Amino acid sequence: MSTGDGVTSYNEEQLGELLSVLPPAPDAWVQAAKELPLALKRLEEIVERAKADESYRRHVVADPETALEQAEVVAHAQNVEIIRRRLDDK
Repeated sequence: MSTGDGVTSYNEEQLGELLSVLPPAPDAWVQAAKELPLALKRLEEIVERAKADESYRRHVVADPETALEQAEVVAHAQNVEIIRRRLDDK
């Protein structure tokens, strides 16, 4: 089994040429990348509030989807898991 000749070196111009032949990123990826910083900030706010307020924490643990929706964050499984992991670190 061969692993190749090693790493090929490219200068910035060559890398630019290689990247220019790739198709553009899908619009959904671009939009998600734009929204990510705000979503992460809101996830952090939910976790911090839950750590400081036991009543809110119980609400978040019982119904993380609603907590996410109230914070205007998409309530998909990955965000729910992030909250659960962070609150388990309490």
